[in-house]
Amino acid sequence: MNSDSLKYVLREFADRSLPESRPRELSLPTDSGKVIGLSGVRRCGKTFLFFDTIRQLVAGGVDRRRIVYLNFEDDRLQPVQAAEFDLVLRCLREVFPEAATGRLYLFLDEVQSAPSWERWVRRLCDTEDVSVFVTGSSSRLLTRDLSSAMRGRSVTYEVFPLGFREFLAFRGVRYEAYNARSESRARAAFEDYLRWGGFPEVVLAEPAMRPLILEEYGSVMLHRDLVERNAIRNEALMRAFLRHCFRNTASLLSVSKLHRDFQSQGYEISKNTVFEYARMLEDAGLIFLLPRHEESVRKQARNPRKLHVIDPGLIGAFKAGAERDVGHILETAVFLECRRRAREWHYHAGDGELDLCDAEDRLFINICWNLSDFSTAEREAAAMAAGARLLPKAKGVLLYHEHAPDTAKRFPEAQPAWRWLLEQGKGESHP
Repeated sequence: MNSDSLKYVLREFADRSLPESRPRELSLPTDSGKVIGLSGVRRCGKTFLFFDTIRQLVAGGVDRRRIVYLNFEDDRLQPVQAAEFDLVLRCLREVFPEAATGRLYLFLDEVQSAPSWERWVRRLCDTEDVSVFVTGSSSRLLTRDLSSAMRGRSVTYEVFPLGFREFLAFRGVRYEAYNARSESRARAAFEDYLRWGGFPEVVLAEPAMRPLILEEYGSVMLHRDLVERNAIRNEALMRAFLRHCFRNTASLLSVSKLHRDFQSQGYEISKNTVFEYARMLEDAGLIFLLPRHEESVRKQARNPRKLHVIDPGLIGAFKAGAERDVGHILETAVFLECRRRAREWHYHAGDGELDLCDAEDRLFINICWNLSDFSTAEREAAAMAAGARLLPKAKGVLLYHEHAPDTAKRFPEAQPAWRWLLEQGKGESHP
């Protein structure tokens, strides 16, 4: 990290206007006394949450020269050496002498590109009057490294692509309950959401650009967040693994079956490698793996986990095309809203399959695309009855997109998925 380049970066940020951004449901505390961490997949909006927080500080009277924003993927800062971190405050005070005293605010973006960053942050908090905010596109990087280094002096928020409520706000669609025209617009927008997902740039882009942007996201995530970060030698195998996950969202991930499938395709791969690749995708925030509900931890470990991907739009980026199951995509959209509000979810299998259950077994949710189909309605009726027997104290919810005229009578606990998503409590990420 060259000091002259660093000074240019510091002055450039202080002088330029902040990029325009739209408000999110998550807002960050500015003087909590904690290091604030943001973890989440690349391009989900972490940087713009930084900019919103900086606007809040400036509106409160903080001098822009006391605010530092550094993106550690900026080529002008590369290569970053741990011994050079102290240049940041030294250069700031040389460029802006008035920053020599008083509180400073440091916003450090994509810190996984900077070695030993957590030790420097801890030392800063011990020796300087600073508020520190960091982002990373690796969940373990912040939840493990930051919390371990700061020893109770940090809080990490998860950031997701837009939920459906935020999607409508970004599109300028106002929803009014019990207004037929408004509900019709919301339902049509929901189908758009299931197709294109919630990455902010994609939501605001022209239709012709959306698939191109998503394909670029997929490529960058593969190379930067998986291959490069984990020093993977067999890029073709990781690409095939990633494609499999995004083509099979809301499905069970059986390591043994996937191992056999890859071997039949000519890949030399061990079961341990399949486990490791799944861990890497989880670490990068690209997938979530839900355990099956079991009383025994050993039994739980033996059963396949249910796979959900981070965003419906990325499914198309991996060439799923006509193979995509809209029912599975709908289930993933519901899961993502649930995951924004609580970390721990599982599924039930056996005597009636339950798609989602919370950690305390106070809520179970089943999701299907079309309740007007007779066989689907029979299956869901049996599953909801089984859920009531298995979890007698839990509230059961059945979500759908298409329905029959008698749905309300037969399934009083059922409602359209798009309406349920809009009526949930604020979908902000929780620390």
